[in-house]
Amino acid sequence: MSSSRSSNEKDYEKGSLTINNEERSSMLDEKNSSADGSALPSPVIASNSPSKPKLSATAIIPIWIVLSSSVIIYNNYLYNTLQFRFPVFLVTWHLTFAAIGTRVLQRTTHLVDGAKDVHVTKDMFLRSILPIGLLFSASLILSNTAYLYLSVAYIQMLKAFTPVAILLISWTFRIQEPSKRLAVIVFMISCGVALASRGELRFNLVGFLTQAAAVAFEASRLVMIQILLHGLKMDPLVSLHYYAPVCAIINLAILPLTEGLAPFYEVLRIGPLILLSNAFVAFLLNVAAVFLVGAGSGLVLTLAGVFKDILLITGSVLIFGSTITPLQIVGYSIALGGLILFKTSGGK
Repeated sequence: MSSSRSSNEKDYEKGSLTINNEERSSMLDEKNSSADGSALPSPVIASNSPSKPKLSATAIIPIWIVLSSSVIIYNNYLYNTLQFRFPVFLVTWHLTFAAIGTRVLQRTTHLVDGAKDVHVTKDMFLRSILPIGLLFSASLILSNTAYLYLSVAYIQMLKAFTPVAILLISWTFRIQEPSKRLAVIVFMISCGVALASRGELRFNLVGFLTQAAAVAFEASRLVMIQILLHGLKMDPLVSLHYYAPVCAIINLAILPLTEGLAPFYEVLRIGPLILLSNAFVAFLLNVAAVFLVGAGSGLVLTLAGVFKDILLITGSVLIFGSTITPLQIVGYSIALGGLILFKTSGGK
């Protein structure tokens, strides 16, 4: 396993490594299976252990949609209704809870048995786990910070740009060769997101740049995962088992420099049960992701992600009073069309 990974790293340094269609599609599936600051989706091709129970797509997809939407709405409720405006602290708390939770599951269930097949050496940690963890920490913090400035609905629209960011990074570093079809898809999604931004009534430049940076870090993370951990099999909980402690420690290091002690005092105001339930729902999402991976085809998962985003946008309007303009509906529809076209074409 390590020799295969080393070979891939050498190929990448020479600029000759390419991401095939299946891997590129899996990056999009991975993006669809996660929610802000909560889920740590499978970084590579998932492996299903025979000892793990399985659920049908008709059973797990609705559960995943409810949990994914609940995490995002709950986080937004914390930030903007309860005025607990400390994204670095909240992300750190989620990751700490997840690090403990995966180790409890490892000792009490078979859900994290895949960790036995992953052997993390010092070299692998320094060259792969740590840099990917840094990118993921940045992505989590920035994507959560965006909720302080933008509506849930608009943020979901901006996330549609993630596949474009992945392709642009792949093209820039010659990991993937561009094609006319992909160029059309990039143009469709970009135009759709631009129209959605033009129609946003409460546009905030700081929030827009924050979310754009989050997308860039997330796209970079997904590309690096395919390069540095090529062929290494982890499901979402195994991934969380390894990445959550790393990201939590990174976040703890920057917490005093960004938010200081203020969030600890605010915990007393909102009550610890709020944070416990919030982290628990986020952790349940990761458990659901284990069953989600492999439950349906890539297209089914993409359509489930699209449906979830539409529900989130609708929920943002009904629950938080967000305003959606006709221009945004048109723009987001174009972006979703490009996203589905990308998936149905196999990323070619």
